[in-house]
Amino acid sequence: MTRKIILLLSIPLVALTFSARAQFADSLKIELGTIGTIASKDYQPLWMVSNKFGTIADRKSDFSTNIRLANFHWLGQKPGSSSDSVKQKFYISYGLNIFNNQHFNETIIEEGYVKAGYKKWQLRAGRYEETTGDIDHNLSSGSLGISGNALPMPKISIAIIDYIPVPFTRGFVSIKGQLSHGWFSNNRYIKDVYYHAKTFYVQLGKKKFKLYGGMQHFAEWGGRRGNLQLERSLKGFFDVLFVKAADDGSVGTSTNGILPNRPGDQRGLLEEGFKWEDNKIIINGYNQTPFETGRDVDIRNIDRLVGLSLTLKKVNSFLKKVVVELLDTKDMLSFVELSDRQSFYNNGFYKTGWEYENRIIGTPLFINRVRASKYFDRYVPYNWDSPDSTIYGNDNIVNNRVIGLHLGLLYGLGSRLEAKTFITITRNYGTYSTTSPFVPHKDQVYTLQQLTYKSPIAGLVFTAGIALDSGDLTDNMGFMFGIKKQFSQLDFKPKK
Repeated sequence: MTRKIILLLSIPLVALTFSARAQFADSLKIELGTIGTIASKDYQPLWMVSNKFGTIADRKSDFSTNIRLANFHWLGQKPGSSSDSVKQKFYISYGLNIFNNQHFNETIIEEGYVKAGYKKWQLRAGRYEETTGDIDHNLSSGSLGISGNALPMPKISIAIIDYIPVPFTRGFVSIKGQLSHGWFSNNRYIKDVYYHAKTFYVQLGKKKFKLYGGMQHFAEWGGRRGNLQLERSLKGFFDVLFVKAADDGSVGTSTNGILPNRPGDQRGLLEEGFKWEDNKIIINGYNQTPFETGRDVDIRNIDRLVGLSLTLKKVNSFLKKVVVELLDTKDMLSFVELSDRQSFYNNGFYKTGWEYENRIIGTPLFINRVRASKYFDRYVPYNWDSPDSTIYGNDNIVNNRVIGLHLGLLYGLGSRLEAKTFITITRNYGTYSTTSPFVPHKDQVYTLQQLTYKSPIAGLVFTAGIALDSGDLTDNMGFMFGIKKQFSQLDFKPKK
């Protein structure tokens, strides 16, 4: 693990050394910032900490301070030439973002990456912010795949970062996607677990109206616990890649002609939607249907996240964006026997489930044991290092049957002041296996009002916000104030 951390730290340093010896376009940016948070309870309201890549500590009061360095270069550009002349050539970007919080006791490398690409093709390595799905991640409640709620995990990836046309279709058919291999931390039940992710999307249309659809597939695989060592070979990688039934050491071998289960903890979602764009507005409608096994891919699976976003293009318009979403995961495969139903984000063998460093990777409207312990005395976070594995159940995500309505607004109040509003209403049913204390259900409202002011001083931005949670789970109010200053390479050049 130490070697992986050293590798991640060395990536931006190597890139910086490389750039110092070559002739590139100058685009170095440095950002310094801090965010102070305080709440009426010993923890923060939901939208004060969620979908912020794990950088805001969930405690009564704290400061989260960061320094970010990022650079982008077109490779092969001659000094003094326009970047327009090299837009079709290779490029490289790299960055480092370090946070300090938990009353100055914790330092987090939130990002440390290098990305190299050609046109819309890209190779990536390290920690970097990533979300999945064709949704507005700034205003959405969060994708059912990767929402940006948890700290980014270290990974390597090859990706088509935006739609590219398929040959011989005259631009009518286009595709995008990515394939990633990464590493979970050891703050979980199974240690040394590999991360696998792939996405693939197809888009039809090239004018105002477009249809799209695709799939996101994720897996936790390999790993060890005690004397148990799971499959970690190249064969194991391909078994996960092609979703093959195989014996990885956790489910036993084939008996009576019945193949073992698929290796690891696998899940994903199907997504489809439409886009309409003219010179005044962009409309995007989308649907995400989650699955935990192949059995979930069924027309009778009615669990889903449905959303509609509108973006107004008019310059200086008061209303900039609107997002409305409905989340409904209450059914959870009621068409199969209760004993055969899957529990979203949970797994009987990889008991930590779809979580990284105590934060749910997908939608933050689900609740894990760490968050639930702040609402109910009954829930105590599991100690994943305990040798007594009998204390762990298949229930680290204690609330995944949720009906929620979410509204996100982005609007301007003049040329320098921008506001964001979240209103989220949920009805929470717990899980099928552990319903109490959610019987018959718990109603909860999460809200956020945030203001951002761009100072006349270049790169200086102030942010203030208030969040209120109210309902059967908690009544909590929180406040935040942030300041950040961004410096470009021009700021460090001597004035003539």
